[in-house]
Amino acid sequence: MSATIAPTPIPITTIAELRQHHSQLVRLGLASHPSHARRLLSFLARDPAHLHYAARLLAHHPNPRPALLNPLFASLPPRAAASLLAIMLSLPVPLHPDHFTFPRLLPAAPLPLAVQLHALLLKLNFHSHAQSLNALLAAYLAAARPDLACVLFRTSGSYGVLDVVSWTTMVGGLCRLGLVDDAREVFDAMPERNLVSWNSMISGSVKAERFLDALELFDEMRALGVEGNGFVATSALVACTGAGALARGREIHRWVEQSGIEMDAKLATAVVDMYCKCGRVDEAWRVFNSLPERGLTTWNCMIGGFAVHGRCDDALELFRRMETTAGVAPDDITLLNVLTACAHAGEVSQGRHYFAHFVARHSIDPKTEHYGCMVDLLGRAGQLEEAKKVIDEMPMDPDLAVLGALLGACKIHGDVDLGVAIGWRVIDLDPDNSGRYVLLANLLAGAGRWDEVAKVRRLMDERNVSKEAGRSVIEVDGEACEFRCGSLCHPQAREIYAMAVDMVRRIRAEGYVPETGEALHDVAEEDKEATLLCHSEKLAIAFGLLRARPRETLRITKNLRVCRDCHEATKYVSRVFRREIVVRDRNRFHHFKDGMCSCKDYW
Repeated sequence: MSATIAPTPIPITTIAELRQHHSQLVRLGLASHPSHARRLLSFLARDPAHLHYAARLLAHHPNPRPALLNPLFASLPPRAAASLLAIMLSLPVPLHPDHFTFPRLLPAAPLPLAVQLHALLLKLNFHSHAQSLNALLAAYLAAARPDLACVLFRTSGSYGVLDVVSWTTMVGGLCRLGLVDDAREVFDAMPERNLVSWNSMISGSVKAERFLDALELFDEMRALGVEGNGFVATSALVACTGAGALARGREIHRWVEQSGIEMDAKLATAVVDMYCKCGRVDEAWRVFNSLPERGLTTWNCMIGGFAVHGRCDDALELFRRMETTAGVAPDDITLLNVLTACAHAGEVSQGRHYFAHFVARHSIDPKTEHYGCMVDLLGRAGQLEEAKKVIDEMPMDPDLAVLGALLGACKIHGDVDLGVAIGWRVIDLDPDNSGRYVLLANLLAGAGRWDEVAKVRRLMDERNVSKEAGRSVIEVDGEACEFRCGSLCHPQAREIYAMAVDMVRRIRAEGYVPETGEALHDVAEEDKEATLLCHSEKLAIAFGLLRARPRETLRITKNLRVCRDCHEATKYVSRVFRREIVVRDRNRFHHFKDGMCSCKDYW
């Protein structure tokens, strides 16, 4: 007796095709086979007009069970999945969900559906089923309703059904919503933690830019003997990158090598990025060259590292090697890094060449950020009309980054009229960003237009916009210390301030003159200089001079663009105190040595 052969599955695009296929299955006695039935139901559930057909098909199935439909819930769109669930519940003999139904329905459920499923879950006495409750927690957190998630979490605790997944779901979800302090409370209260829990809290702290907190958590994890993996190592390295903690980054890199953790593309990129952004592009280059395989992201990271360190020739040479020798196709990130390298070095002709090259050879359509980079390149070089022409000819409307690049160029080259026009336009588009007001006010202050400066500052007050405080982090003896502009909260505050005063006294004797032109005009000159003394990078440098070993390089990470006065002062400090100082600001790296900066004052 020959076996029954099922018809070869064909794509079903219309209800007529489905009926024809269904009739073949019925004739062959295969209509009730789970895989065939699911295929028919999957098509029918997606269109409300066919739900009656789906109900009839399910009602006539000889053995309808939740297992027949559960695999469909994860693959169908939420509305179709809800319709199929409604059919289950409306059968002459209702087909109730089982323990696998809710975990498949909830992950993609929008908030209204999640609330309805919550009610059904309670009605069917699934309140003690941990997997269903965990899926509901994740759904509420994904819908940005931590209040509902917290209520569910507390009530579920009274049933004694919370497991490590429940706690970890809460920690990860709260972190994703930016509620890092709340997540830390939950994390600290966890009765048990696994590696996923630790990584959720560490990566959540990193995403919230709480880099020192992330490293503290990583240390605690290792002290408790928890074995790490590539994910937690990557998170810890990103924290080192954000904090500029080179010594800690080296330590974690050694730990990765000694632990035998696989150096996959993501982890390799994190290591290279950490060395690049902690000021040791030479070590990044050594690691890059030692990798047996390099993905596109790793190439991009190394090219970008050369770019932000002002090593344009190295960046372009590496791109040519990637394109020709390695045969790796570039993407839009590669183009952005190449243009950034040209912008930091003032290579206008090279920038124009590569902009056209990527379009012609690699069919990469420039995005807004690429046009912004071209505006930055031309603007820094003083070609403001050309930069404005790029904006006028863009195929899309310029965004804040593009206009901000032109505003910055106007500030550098003193084009007050164009800068004012662009500045007010940028403020209108981004009224809550303090940096926009500050840049415009500084442009006006440099031109002595104090009435307009006062207007900008009044507008900031009226809109409750506060100037972002400058923060600088310096690592000494493996410990990262943060300093804030105008505030010195440190056990050695008295000694640090005294060192800062002595530092400025000594460099003034060598010719340094404080740049007070952008300070408020109605403030006494000595008060302006006192304000400059308390800039975060000066405090960080003073701390470094006080604590670091002789001749040790001082490495500082700042959240804002370094100001012109601090840039000039740091050049003098590097010569007078015979120190190499590396400052990473929001835009690039500055390597100070013997009274010179690697940027050659082009920044």
